[in-house]
Amino acid sequence: MSTERGTPTLREAWRSGAARLRQAGVEEADADAELLLLYLLGIGKTEWLRDMREPFPHHHLARWESLLAKREKGVPVQYVIGDQHFYGRAFEVTEAVLIPRPETELLAEAVLRLGDELFGGPGEGGPVVLDVGTGSGALSVTLAAERPEWRVIASDLSKDALAVAKRNAANLGVGDKVTFAQGDLLTPFLAGAGGDYPAIDILVSNPPYIPSADIEELQREVRDHEPRLALDGGEDGLNPYRAMAGQLSGLERLPRVVAWEVGAGQAEDVAGLLRSAAKWDDVYFVKDYAGIDRHVIAIRK
Repeated sequence: MSTERGTPTLREAWRSGAARLRQAGVEEADADAELLLLYLLGIGKTEWLRDMREPFPHHHLARWESLLAKREKGVPVQYVIGDQHFYGRAFEVTEAVLIPRPETELLAEAVLRLGDELFGGPGEGGPVVLDVGTGSGALSVTLAAERPEWRVIASDLSKDALAVAKRNAANLGVGDKVTFAQGDLLTPFLAGAGGDYPAIDILVSNPPYIPSADIEELQREVRDHEPRLALDGGEDGLNPYRAMAGQLSGLERLPRVVAWEVGAGQAEDVAGLLRSAAKWDDVYFVKDYAGIDRHVIAIRK
Protein backbone atom coordinates (compact mmCIF):
# COMPACT_ATOMS: atom_id res chain seq x y z
CA MET A 1 0.00 0.00 0.00
CA SER A 2 0.99 3.63 -0.44
CA THR A 3 1.10 6.17 2.32
CA GLU A 4 -1.80 8.54 2.73
CA ARG A 5 -0.06 11.27 0.74
CA GLY A 6 0.63 8.95 -2.17
CA THR A 7 4.29 8.39 -1.39
CA PRO A 8 5.22 4.81 -2.32
CA THR A 9 6.30 2.43 0.39
CA LEU A 10 9.71 0.81 0.27
CA ARG A 11 8.06 -2.39 -0.93
CA GLU A 12 6.29 -0.57 -3.74
CA ALA A 13 9.53 1.13 -4.78
CA TRP A 14 11.25 -2.24 -4.86
CA ARG A 15 8.47 -3.85 -6.90
CA SER A 16 8.35 -1.02 -9.43
CA GLY A 17 12.14 -1.02 -9.69
CA ALA A 18 12.17 -4.77 -10.26
CA ALA A 19 9.54 -4.37 -12.97
CA ARG A 20 11.72 -1.81 -14.74
CA LEU A 21 14.73 -4.11 -14.60
CA ARG A 22 12.70 -7.05 -15.83
CA GLN A 23 11.47 -4.99 -18.76
CA ALA A 24 15.11 -4.17 -19.55
CA GLY A 25 15.98 -7.87 -19.72
CA VAL A 26 17.67 -8.23 -16.33
CA GLU A 27 17.43 -11.90 -15.35
CA GLU A 28 17.58 -11.49 -11.57
CA ALA A 29 15.37 -8.40 -11.51
CA ASP A 30 13.81 -8.92 -8.08
CA ALA A 31 17.09 -9.74 -6.34
CA ASP A 32 19.00 -6.93 -8.06
CA ALA A 33 16.34 -4.34 -7.23
CA GLU A 34 16.46 -5.44 -3.61
CA LEU A 35 20.27 -5.18 -3.52
CA LEU A 36 20.12 -1.70 -5.00
CA LEU A 37 17.48 -0.59 -2.53
CA LEU A 38 19.36 -1.93 0.49
CA TYR A 39 22.53 -0.26 -0.77
CA LEU A 40 20.72 3.03 -1.31
CA LEU A 41 19.18 3.01 2.17
CA GLY A 42 22.24 1.60 3.92
CA ILE A 43 20.25 -1.15 5.61
CA GLY A 44 20.43 -4.91 5.89
CA LYS A 45 17.92 -7.65 5.13
CA THR A 46 16.48 -7.60 8.65
CA GLU A 47 15.75 -3.88 8.53
CA TRP A 48 14.31 -4.25 5.04
CA LEU A 49 11.83 -6.90 6.13
CA ARG A 50 10.89 -4.82 9.16
CA ASP A 51 10.50 -1.50 7.36
CA MET A 52 9.23 -2.42 3.89
CA ARG A 53 5.89 -0.69 4.56
CA GLU A 54 7.56 2.56 5.53
CA PRO A 55 7.45 5.45 3.00
CA PHE A 56 10.26 5.70 0.48
CA PRO A 57 12.48 8.68 1.46
CA HIS A 58 11.87 11.43 -1.07
CA HIS A 59 15.44 12.72 -0.88
CA HIS A 60 16.71 9.37 -2.22
CA LEU A 61 14.52 9.44 -5.32
CA ALA A 62 17.08 10.91 -7.77
CA ARG A 63 19.78 8.47 -6.68
CA TRP A 64 17.34 5.55 -6.85
CA GLU A 65 16.55 6.48 -10.44
CA SER A 66 20.27 6.68 -11.21
CA LEU A 67 20.98 3.25 -9.74
CA LEU A 68 18.13 1.65 -11.67
CA ALA A 69 19.20 3.35 -14.90
CA LYS A 70 22.72 1.92 -14.62
CA ARG A 71 21.41 -1.57 -14.04
CA GLU A 72 18.90 -1.21 -16.90
CA LYS A 73 21.83 -0.48 -19.23
CA GLY A 74 23.49 -3.75 -18.28
CA VAL A 75 25.98 -2.59 -15.66
CA PRO A 76 26.30 -5.54 -13.25
CA VAL A 77 24.71 -4.85 -9.90
CA GLN A 78 28.05 -5.51 -8.18
CA TYR A 79 29.66 -2.66 -10.11
CA VAL A 80 26.70 -0.40 -9.39
CA ILE A 81 26.95 -0.88 -5.63
CA GLY A 82 30.73 -1.32 -5.72
CA ASP A 83 31.21 -4.61 -3.91
CA GLN A 84 30.79 -8.36 -4.00
CA HIS A 85 31.02 -10.84 -1.15
CA PHE A 86 33.59 -13.62 -1.37
CA TYR A 87 34.31 -16.17 1.33
CA GLY A 88 32.34 -14.11 3.83
CA ARG A 89 34.03 -10.78 3.10
CA ALA A 90 32.93 -7.74 1.10
CA PHE A 91 35.37 -6.95 -1.71
CA GLU A 92 35.40 -3.68 -3.61
CA VAL A 93 34.88 -4.26 -7.32
CA THR A 94 35.19 -1.85 -10.23
CA GLU A 95 35.18 -2.41 -13.97
CA ALA A 96 38.95 -2.87 -13.70
CA VAL A 97 38.43 -6.33 -12.16
CA LEU A 98 36.32 -9.41 -12.66
CA ILE A 99 33.46 -9.91 -10.23
CA PRO A 100 34.42 -12.81 -7.93
CA ARG A 101 32.32 -15.92 -8.55
CA PRO A 102 31.06 -18.41 -5.96
CA GLU A 103 32.86 -21.32 -7.64
CA THR A 104 36.21 -19.63 -7.00
CA GLU A 105 35.54 -20.00 -3.27
CA LEU A 106 36.00 -23.74 -3.87
CA LEU A 107 39.49 -23.02 -5.20
CA ALA A 108 40.30 -21.05 -2.04
CA GLU A 109 39.03 -23.94 0.08
CA ALA A 110 41.18 -26.44 -1.84
CA VAL A 111 44.31 -24.33 -1.42
CA LEU A 112 43.68 -23.79 2.30
CA ARG A 113 43.22 -27.52 2.83
CA LEU A 114 46.31 -28.50 0.84
CA GLY A 115 48.41 -25.83 2.51
CA ASP A 116 47.50 -27.21 5.92
CA GLU A 117 48.13 -30.80 4.86
CA LEU A 118 51.50 -30.17 3.22
CA PHE A 119 52.93 -27.33 5.29
CA GLY A 120 51.33 -27.66 8.72
CA GLY A 121 48.10 -26.30 10.10
CA PRO A 122 47.27 -22.78 11.31
CA GLY A 123 49.92 -21.39 13.64
CA GLU A 124 52.66 -23.74 12.39
CA GLY A 125 54.25 -21.51 9.77
CA GLY A 126 53.20 -21.99 6.21
CA PRO A 127 53.89 -21.83 2.50
CA VAL A 128 54.71 -19.03 0.12
CA VAL A 129 51.63 -18.63 -2.08
CA LEU A 130 51.51 -16.79 -5.40
CA ASP A 131 48.14 -15.71 -6.82
CA VAL A 132 48.61 -14.90 -10.51
CA GLY A 133 46.01 -12.57 -12.03
CA THR A 134 44.72 -11.52 -8.63
CA GLY A 135 42.14 -9.02 -9.95
CA SER A 136 40.16 -7.78 -6.95
CA GLY A 137 42.41 -9.81 -4.66
CA ALA A 138 39.61 -12.22 -3.81
CA LEU A 139 41.93 -15.23 -3.62
CA SER A 140 45.09 -13.62 -2.29
CA VAL A 141 43.33 -11.53 0.37
CA THR A 142 41.18 -14.47 1.45
CA LEU A 143 44.21 -16.74 1.83
CA ALA A 144 46.10 -14.09 3.79
CA ALA A 145 43.12 -13.43 6.05
CA GLU A 146 42.40 -17.11 6.68
CA ARG A 147 46.06 -18.05 7.22
CA PRO A 148 47.95 -15.00 8.57
CA GLU A 149 51.16 -17.04 8.91
CA TRP A 150 51.31 -17.73 5.17
CA ARG A 151 53.34 -15.44 2.93
CA VAL A 152 51.07 -14.35 0.07
CA ILE A 153 52.13 -12.66 -3.16
CA ALA A 154 49.55 -11.28 -5.60
CA SER A 155 50.33 -10.31 -9.19
CA ASP A 156 48.41 -8.84 -12.09
CA LEU A 157 49.25 -7.32 -15.46
CA SER A 158 46.79 -4.48 -14.84
CA LYS A 159 47.86 -1.55 -12.66
CA ASP A 160 44.21 -0.64 -12.15
CA ALA A 161 43.39 -4.14 -10.92
CA LEU A 162 46.32 -4.08 -8.52
CA ALA A 163 45.09 -0.78 -7.10
CA VAL A 164 41.72 -2.39 -6.33
CA ALA A 165 43.41 -5.45 -4.80
CA LYS A 166 45.61 -3.28 -2.60
CA ARG A 167 42.59 -1.37 -1.31
CA ASN A 168 40.82 -4.62 -0.53
CA ALA A 169 43.83 -5.96 1.32
CA ALA A 170 44.02 -2.77 3.40
CA ASN A 171 40.28 -2.61 4.04
CA LEU A 172 40.15 -6.26 5.10
CA GLY A 173 43.08 -5.99 7.48
CA VAL A 174 45.82 -7.78 5.54
CA GLY A 175 47.50 -4.86 3.82
CA ASP A 176 50.80 -5.79 5.48
CA LYS A 177 50.46 -9.50 4.72
CA VAL A 178 50.19 -9.44 0.91
CA THR A 179 53.03 -8.46 -1.43
CA PHE A 180 51.87 -7.07 -4.78
CA ALA A 181 53.68 -7.33 -8.09
CA GLN A 182 52.85 -6.14 -11.58
CA GLY A 183 53.69 -8.36 -14.50
CA ASP A 184 52.54 -10.93 -17.04
CA LEU A 185 51.80 -14.35 -15.54
CA LEU A 186 54.99 -15.87 -14.01
CA THR A 187 57.44 -13.50 -15.71
CA PRO A 188 58.28 -11.40 -12.61
CA PHE A 189 59.08 -14.55 -10.60
CA LEU A 190 61.36 -16.39 -13.01
CA ALA A 191 64.94 -17.05 -11.95
CA GLY A 192 67.06 -14.17 -13.18
CA ALA A 193 64.10 -11.78 -13.54
CA GLY A 194 65.58 -9.56 -10.84
CA GLY A 195 62.63 -9.66 -8.49
CA ASP A 196 63.33 -10.18 -4.81
CA TYR A 197 60.73 -12.91 -4.35
CA PRO A 198 61.00 -16.16 -2.41
CA ALA A 199 60.56 -19.56 -4.03
CA ILE A 200 56.89 -20.36 -4.60
CA ASP A 201 55.32 -23.28 -2.72
CA ILE A 202 51.75 -22.91 -3.98
CA LEU A 203 50.79 -21.37 -7.31
CA VAL A 204 47.13 -20.45 -7.60
CA SER A 205 45.45 -18.68 -10.49
CA ASN A 206 42.08 -17.91 -12.01
CA PRO A 207 43.35 -16.64 -15.38
CA PRO A 208 41.42 -15.58 -18.49
CA TYR A 209 39.96 -18.72 -20.09
CA ILE A 210 37.19 -17.63 -22.46
CA PRO A 211 38.01 -18.42 -26.14
CA SER A 212 38.30 -15.15 -28.06
CA ALA A 213 35.49 -16.00 -30.47
CA ASP A 214 33.10 -16.67 -27.57
CA ILE A 215 33.47 -13.24 -25.95
CA GLU A 216 30.72 -11.66 -28.05
CA GLU A 217 28.29 -14.42 -27.05
CA LEU A 218 28.60 -13.73 -23.34
CA GLN A 219 25.91 -11.97 -21.32
CA ARG A 220 25.98 -8.22 -21.92
CA GLU A 221 26.90 -7.68 -18.27
CA VAL A 222 30.11 -9.66 -18.79
CA ARG A 223 30.82 -8.78 -22.42
CA ASP A 224 30.34 -5.03 -22.11
CA HIS A 225 31.52 -4.33 -18.57
CA GLU A 226 33.97 -6.89 -17.19
CA PRO A 227 37.59 -6.33 -18.30
CA ARG A 228 38.45 -8.04 -21.59
CA LEU A 229 42.01 -8.56 -20.37
CA ALA A 230 40.67 -10.81 -17.61
CA LEU A 231 38.33 -12.76 -19.92
CA ASP A 232 40.11 -13.47 -23.21
CA GLY A 233 42.17 -16.66 -23.08
CA GLY A 234 43.12 -16.68 -26.76
CA GLU A 235 41.80 -18.78 -29.62
CA ASP A 236 40.94 -21.83 -27.52
CA GLY A 237 41.01 -20.18 -24.10
CA LEU A 238 44.16 -22.04 -23.05
CA ASN A 239 46.87 -19.48 -23.78
CA PRO A 240 47.49 -18.46 -20.14
CA TYR A 241 47.78 -22.11 -19.08
CA ARG A 242 50.22 -22.90 -21.88
CA ALA A 243 52.33 -19.90 -20.94
CA MET A 244 52.39 -20.66 -17.21
CA ALA A 245 53.04 -24.36 -17.76
CA GLY A 246 55.97 -23.42 -19.98
CA GLN A 247 57.29 -21.01 -17.36
CA LEU A 248 57.25 -23.49 -14.47
CA SER A 249 60.72 -24.78 -15.30
CA GLY A 250 62.05 -21.23 -15.11
CA LEU A 251 61.09 -20.77 -11.48
CA GLU A 252 63.67 -21.15 -8.73
CA ARG A 253 61.96 -24.43 -7.88
CA LEU A 254 58.80 -26.22 -8.92
CA PRO A 255 55.85 -25.38 -6.65
CA ARG A 256 54.51 -28.27 -4.60
CA VAL A 257 50.97 -27.25 -5.51
CA VAL A 258 49.54 -25.73 -8.67
CA ALA A 259 45.83 -24.91 -8.44
CA TRP A 260 44.12 -23.33 -11.45
CA GLU A 261 40.52 -22.48 -12.23
CA VAL A 262 39.52 -23.46 -15.77
CA GLY A 263 36.60 -23.07 -18.14
CA ALA A 264 34.03 -25.76 -18.84
CA GLY A 265 35.55 -28.59 -20.84
CA GLN A 266 39.15 -27.41 -20.34
CA ALA A 267 40.22 -29.50 -17.35
CA GLU A 268 41.70 -32.45 -19.27
CA ASP A 269 43.68 -30.19 -21.60
CA VAL A 270 45.05 -28.11 -18.72
CA ALA A 271 45.94 -31.27 -16.80
CA GLY A 272 47.82 -32.47 -19.87
CA LEU A 273 49.79 -29.23 -19.99
CA LEU A 274 50.80 -29.64 -16.36
CA ARG A 275 51.78 -33.30 -16.81
CA SER A 276 53.93 -32.37 -19.81
CA ALA A 277 55.61 -29.57 -17.88
CA ALA A 278 56.65 -31.50 -14.77
CA LYS A 279 56.34 -34.72 -12.78
CA TRP A 280 53.54 -34.67 -10.21
CA ASP A 281 52.40 -37.18 -7.61
CA ASP A 282 48.79 -36.41 -8.43
CA VAL A 283 46.74 -34.29 -10.78
CA TYR A 284 43.03 -34.13 -10.04
CA PHE A 285 39.92 -32.01 -10.59
CA VAL A 286 37.54 -30.17 -8.25
CA LYS A 287 33.97 -29.84 -9.46
CA ASP A 288 31.95 -26.64 -9.10
CA TYR A 289 28.37 -26.38 -7.87
CA ALA A 290 27.09 -27.37 -11.31
CA GLY A 291 29.18 -30.53 -11.40
CA ILE A 292 31.68 -29.10 -13.91
CA ASP A 293 35.40 -29.88 -13.50
CA ARG A 294 36.29 -26.30 -12.57
CA HIS A 295 39.68 -26.53 -10.87
CA VAL A 296 42.80 -28.47 -11.80
CA ILE A 297 45.10 -29.32 -8.89
CA ALA A 298 48.62 -30.72 -9.32
CA ILE A 299 50.62 -31.69 -6.23
CA ARG A 300 54.04 -33.00 -5.24
CA LYS A 301 53.79 -34.68 -1.85
